[in-house]
Amino acid sequence: MARAWSRALTGRRRVVVVTGASGGVGRATAVAFAARGDRVALLARGREGLAAAADEVRRVGGEALVVPVDVADARAVEDAAQQVVDAFGRIDVWVNNAFAGVFARFTDMTPDEFRRVTEVTYLGYVFGTRAALRHMLPANHGTIVQTGSALAYRGIPLQSAYCGAKHAIQGFNESLRCELLHERSRVRTTMVQLPALNTPQFDWVLNRMPGRARPVAPVYQPEVAARAIVHAAGHPRRREYWVGGSTVATLLANAVAPGLLDRYLARTGFDAQQDAPDRAKQDGTGNLWAPADGPHGRDFGAHGRFEAESLPGSAEEWLSRNRGRIGAGLLAGGLGAAATAGALRRRG
Repeated sequence: MARAWSRALTGRRRVVVVTGASGGVGRATAVAFAARGDRVALLARGREGLAAAADEVRRVGGEALVVPVDVADARAVEDAAQQVVDAFGRIDVWVNNAFAGVFARFTDMTPDEFRRVTEVTYLGYVFGTRAALRHMLPANHGTIVQTGSALAYRGIPLQSAYCGAKHAIQGFNESLRCELLHERSRVRTTMVQLPALNTPQFDWVLNRMPGRARPVAPVYQPEVAARAIVHAAGHPRRREYWVGGSTVATLLANAVAPGLLDRYLARTGFDAQQDAPDRAKQDGTGNLWAPADGPHGRDFGAHGRFEAESLPGSAEEWLSRNRGRIGAGLLAGGLGAAATAGALRRRG
């Protein structure tokens, strides 16, 4: 039954909601779904980015619905979900992705700034999930994909609010997953843990450090994340996906020697997340309180300023998406080898 449901979901035009769809991973993900012919609802604050994202969705063969919304507003998210259902009739997939960030020592953040990051990055997922379930549970159908990070398990310096929110999403998602399993619901939830990505977020975050914010290498293109999210939406029985060698290495190291990793990040985490101090630095409040791609901003697209060093693919992502076929191949190979060995023994 589950396999038939998955084939049905991947074999038709889905109705997909993507939050944070105006730029970065959300933008790349919306386009990836649209390339399959899906109908995509684009949720974000930035109207310039949303308009450009809708044009891109239509160019690759999808149908776009633009819904400006601040995901930190629970009622607005509920209304946005209803707009999607009114326009497209249902919601098959809901991707929670929107976030905000402050790049600073914890003691240099104000309580309001920390609260805002938490409201967008954590409660935005909670409100999005609740809005999706309101329509999915009565239909006993649908998938919620939580866009996570290696930082959902491993906190790093200068991103305490963001790391705290990602940790909270992880716990929230596990709890919800258990409840859905208890109810024997066909509504699925899964989480995709991502590595450092080449997105505009590092020019959007509120930055109180001397250098310009940057991701910790290695850096991957946002399309790597988008492919993983699309795959997870079609294969939601798996509880989570790890994308990128750095994600795998970080999570394994944290499970084995978290104290050692604390000391390593204390030594390296500050410099690894900043370009040289003499580089141009984005000042102001970033997109914390108002979208950088709003009426007085511009469209930033999916990619950031790290094109030269970004990787277009991930071996771990491919292995994760194809582990069933790989396992079947290894099993077949093992059985074949065993049969050959048995035949040789009989001949001997």
